[in-house]
Amino acid sequence: MRIALVGNQNSGKTTLFNVLTGTNQKIGNWPGVTVERKIGTIRGTDFEIVDLPGIYSLSPYSLEEELSRKFLFEEQVDVILNIIDSTSIERSLYLTTQLLELGIPMIIALNMSDIADKRGITIDLKTLEERLDTTIVSISALKKTNVFNLIQYIKMGDYRKNYYQHVYDHELETGISELIEHLDTKHPRFMAIKMIEKDPMSDQYMNDVTKQIVDDLSSHYLRDMEQVIADERYRNIEFIRDEAVTARHQKMTVTDKIDNVLLNRFLAIPIFMMIMFGVYYLAAGPIGSFTASFVGHYVKLFSEWTRTLLEGFGASPWSVSLVVDGMIAGVGAIMNFLPQLIILFLLISLLETTGYMSRIAFFLDRIFQKVGLSGKSLIPFIIGSGCSVPAIMSARTINDETEKRMTIMLTPFIPCSAKLPIITLFAGYFFQNNSGLVSASLYFFAIMVIFLSAFIMKKYWFKGKPSSFILQLPDYKIPHFKFIVYDVFEKVKAFIQQAGSIILLASIIVWFLISFSWNFTYGVNPDVSILATFGRILGWIFYPMLGSYSWAAAVSAIQGLVAKEQIVASMAIIAGYSEHTNQGLLIFGSSIFSFFTPASAYAFMVFNLFSAPCFGSIGAMHKELGTAKKMWQAVLFQTGLAWILAVVVYQIGHLIEVIV
Repeated sequence: MRIALVGNQNSGKTTLFNVLTGTNQKIGNWPGVTVERKIGTIRGTDFEIVDLPGIYSLSPYSLEEELSRKFLFEEQVDVILNIIDSTSIERSLYLTTQLLELGIPMIIALNMSDIADKRGITIDLKTLEERLDTTIVSISALKKTNVFNLIQYIKMGDYRKNYYQHVYDHELETGISELIEHLDTKHPRFMAIKMIEKDPMSDQYMNDVTKQIVDDLSSHYLRDMEQVIADERYRNIEFIRDEAVTARHQKMTVTDKIDNVLLNRFLAIPIFMMIMFGVYYLAAGPIGSFTASFVGHYVKLFSEWTRTLLEGFGASPWSVSLVVDGMIAGVGAIMNFLPQLIILFLLISLLETTGYMSRIAFFLDRIFQKVGLSGKSLIPFIIGSGCSVPAIMSARTINDETEKRMTIMLTPFIPCSAKLPIITLFAGYFFQNNSGLVSASLYFFAIMVIFLSAFIMKKYWFKGKPSSFILQLPDYKIPHFKFIVYDVFEKVKAFIQQAGSIILLASIIVWFLISFSWNFTYGVNPDVSILATFGRILGWIFYPMLGSYSWAAAVSAIQGLVAKEQIVASMAIIAGYSEHTNQGLLIFGSSIFSFFTPASAYAFMVFNLFSAPCFGSIGAMHKELGTAKKMWQAVLFQTGLAWILAVVVYQIGHLIEVIV
């Protein structure tokens, strides 16, 4: 048996999916968390359940709605499990009435019943079942209340096989019946209504007879038929609501009181800035730096122990160097920053699960509209603080192609987890007393650049009107510790896997190139190594932003295309090789990097923050933009802008250094 789990966004759908299947998925309170369907098996059964994207209707106004409708209409679905938010019955029932028109057996899970009770909302389940002619189970997915009963209904097949009552006026119902007689499809009533609405999906079923029926209805109502259907649907929903739902007058909720502060027209932006400053200050400031030094100390001890062990076994000098100065130095330099990433992931996950981020998307929509974006663009920007790849892919929820393309090009500007080691390393070494402030400043600098870039794109490159942004603000929720831990664990695991694969391989390559000359002599001075040759070819590009010619900085920055973390790994190997040290933040003791000043260090961070992202992100841009030409335009734009910004930052910073 195949079951489709369908519901509005923020109705608790993904939480219910986790409970039913025993698996865990990403939990969030902003739209777009379920871009593609997820599949699992209900506990104690062999029933397959498909978690479809959160939607508000089966009209194809968004990618999520298109995906869900296509699945329900074209694939074999035995039962629909429709999850409804008990606190928003009227809004939820619009989708429910459309699902019933498919004629597929359906069970309704009335979720958040405990919250509805606290708000004084009483729902007469018997009346609601009679009016919708389907089985309804009152549950709380978060607290797992009555979920067992829901599973039993599904297992035993003990639910009403609904025979949907007619809800439209006489003329519409007559027209629908006539259309059904001339339709040969799986879901005739649903398709008949789509024909009346003149939905493109019904064109293939249109013939002279059905066209005449639809034209006669249009002539009778003299209005847009899609609006007529919607009005009739809402009339029926209001009738059901009045009969089955009783709501006592309630005082201002806790959510309302919090929103009065957090969404205040004067306070919202300053509060958001303080919150994000606190996030990056905790992750990259004194606390984060302490954790990096703590881990770095043990990485160094492990490195020395490994060197002694290998030398004790009589290993050759080059093999010892490969393991210690190449593999451990490269991967270890990245692992130093793992605690900081955990702090960052934890704080971002907390903001998402409480419901705060959806409110920022709503509030910033007005500002984004002025530069050609909408609040939908904030979703990829938020995800981008973890990794640019899923962030870029999440932009597919944006309907407007121009806005989508702009968002994809600008998303990599957000400091992702791979860039945090670079920021922490340079901020901790060159701005020891203000590392947290410097780290946070780069985040806000990125926001400024995104707005400025979007404004320029809108004015000279992509002209058009931003799409509308409709968002239901969920209630504030106490974060569920289990899901936050799992979310952070998955992100950390992905980071470690990359460090153990891509970074390890790249570190071995860097070690080889810096350890050998062109005649493959081992142990040469780094300045005459193979790596130095490549670096000298590229070094002139970085001179205007560094104030010095450095092949080491050049090759490290270029390796950011493989993975941004590799920049730190490469520097650790280069400096570690020249001085046989692996002291984390002390790698700048090497003369190879001694030219760095606070101005050039900040400029170097700026370049690596805004330049083209890693290969994985570039591949995601190619997939989402659709053509290689658009991808290369994005890469050249990002790298060119990064170079200009880095040069300007260095020149201004250098001038300040000279004056001071």
